[in-house]
Amino acid sequence: MEKITQNKPKRPIKVIQFGGGVFLRGFFDWMLQKANEAHVYCGNAVIVRSRTNGEDPLKGQNFNYTHLARDAKHNDISLIDSIAYSISANENYDQFLALAENPEADVIVSNTTEAGIVYEKCAFAPDTCPKSFPAKLTALLYRRFEKGLDGMLILPCELIENNGDILKDIVLRHAQEWKLGEAFYDFVKNKCSFRNTLVDRIVSGKPDSDIELGYIDEHINTSEYFHLFVIEGESDERLPFDKIGLNVRFVPSVSLYRTIKVRILNGAHTSMIPYALLCGVETVGECLENGIISEHLKQCLAEIVDSLDIERSETEEYAAKVLERFSNPYIHHRCASIALNSVSKFRVRVLPSILEYEKKYQKAPSRLLFSLSKLIEFYKNGTPNDSPDIMKKMKDATLTQILSNTELWGEDISRFEKEVEMYADTSER
Repeated sequence: MEKITQNKPKRPIKVIQFGGGVFLRGFFDWMLQKANEAHVYCGNAVIVRSRTNGEDPLKGQNFNYTHLARDAKHNDISLIDSIAYSISANENYDQFLALAENPEADVIVSNTTEAGIVYEKCAFAPDTCPKSFPAKLTALLYRRFEKGLDGMLILPCELIENNGDILKDIVLRHAQEWKLGEAFYDFVKNKCSFRNTLVDRIVSGKPDSDIELGYIDEHINTSEYFHLFVIEGESDERLPFDKIGLNVRFVPSVSLYRTIKVRILNGAHTSMIPYALLCGVETVGECLENGIISEHLKQCLAEIVDSLDIERSETEEYAAKVLERFSNPYIHHRCASIALNSVSKFRVRVLPSILEYEKKYQKAPSRLLFSLSKLIEFYKNGTPNDSPDIMKKMKDATLTQILSNTELWGEDISRFEKEVEMYADTSER
């Protein structure tokens, strides 16, 4: 049996994509492929890799791969050939900056996790690649400005509130601190369109069992068929995904969409996964089959729904849909993959539900605090995957120090110490 086809249609590079993980490949790049095939678009993406060790594994397949999007009603098999190549900004900084000199490249998309859109003070050195994503983006846009080219449509897919606004503010801050001039500041502020977004699709990566394709593909990607891409602002001709029947919506505000999705679906994942991994459960599907973890998840969802001041029928319907989506037999979503950067995820996805529940009912939500206790236990005794700094802080600090650390949570939450300590001492496994 031959390997996946090495041929690739010739298309101009129009998208610069920060992040080449399974999510963007099973969400944005899948949509890019659909738009190319529908002939409403003609363009490929270049991936800017965040991981720089060795060659990109996709290079051996000429950056082609198969994506399976499936549920009980759909079985979509797509050959994705819309990625031109990938590049490491750290290892090939000149080539990275040269991407900005392409006048046809007019869209930037990113998914660097919640920990990626952060301000990190750094000096501007024209020949040195900055560490953070926003600083790299600032340098890229400055090169584009220097070449006299148009601004770009910028779509961060990280699950933080007002992701586009925050990313823009950080870029503008770098522009000021690096003294890049009033004209560049105006270019970023008024010529580049930073959009707040909300993304919703469960992408699980490589399937657990072999799939008969008729060719060999070592990098098959899988997801549920459900997909939702909400983009704040008016429809933009630079990204006509909404013209071909995809669930892409340009709306005045993403706030309500984001709150429901991040608090319920992502909050369900993050409140469940550390506990599941401590119990030795490996996939989301197995979580739903495990009586203890399944009941824990349902209680967490109930407290999350109770915390929201949104039409209850809408949130309960979405929560029920989440359980159905988690049970999709075609999705083998590994708990270890979801556990990446769990502290920053908990801060964004679960802590707001705890705080809103406390404010609403004058008491803390017991099940969500149980989740917090299991998160801490996971970092102390489990197998977390996070930055070395965060893992050290969680591993070595006392419970009081962890809960009072405003860098971890955005505020002091040590008032929950007694409950967290109590739940940490109970064994429900």
